[in-house]
Amino acid sequence: MVILKTPEEIEQMKAAGRIVATCHKEIANMIKPGITTQEINDYVDRRIQELGGIPYTKGFNGYQYATCASVNDVIAHGFPSKKPLKNGDIVTIDIVAKCNGWVGDSGWCYAVGAVSDEAQKLMDVTRECLYIGIERAVVGNRIGDVMHAVQTHAQKHGFSVVRELAAHGVGREMHEEPTYIHIGTPGKGFRLKAGMVLTIEPMINAGTYRMTIDDDGWTARTADGKLSAQYEHTIAITEQGPIVLTEQAGV
Repeated sequence: MVILKTPEEIEQMKAAGRIVATCHKEIANMIKPGITTQEINDYVDRRIQELGGIPYTKGFNGYQYATCASVNDVIAHGFPSKKPLKNGDIVTIDIVAKCNGWVGDSGWCYAVGAVSDEAQKLMDVTRECLYIGIERAVVGNRIGDVMHAVQTHAQKHGFSVVRELAAHGVGREMHEEPTYIHIGTPGKGFRLKAGMVLTIEPMINAGTYRMTIDDDGWTARTADGKLSAQYEHTIAITEQGPIVLTEQAGV
């Protein structure tokens, strides 16, 4: 069942979103060759709590970390590692925080030092896909309208869209109904209603959209070993248009 949020509840959800956004803005100043994703994870774990939140993913279904750290060919759910990041890597850090009973969820892809032209283009197009999706997330549109626009933009630039991992509703818990993938057909799928709170989180690959899961049961990788990037915001659907609850500007 899709749980619609009242305007007052959406306002309350902004606190968790601000915590996640603050962490991402601070991570942007930390990312450099030589840092480890374990160091980033430990910082985020502490920082969420300093800001009045709870690291939601720590202990979720047995997961041990406050972040997911997905480097290069890892699409999502990568474990933080003590292996130093190197010049030219790209890394998506996914953070979920709970505050005052509400969840905020946002992932962001970072360049480590100087990256290749291909990696930069992949990151740029993936971020564009995120905001194209947000722009179309308006009352009355169907999810197929939103995701068709995302898919079309990625494929226009020669990239593919992951199909085996889904976006989701957000509220008191990280994963609420509905769930949906980032491809679609215009006019198909559920209709967006005021009060929905959702993630837009395109996972875009440089090669095939197909993926594999490591033996750890979590880490999703591109099947061909090529790069993957992801950007994610939590948004609220309102009569006045989408509100980005994890917006980094202004925090």
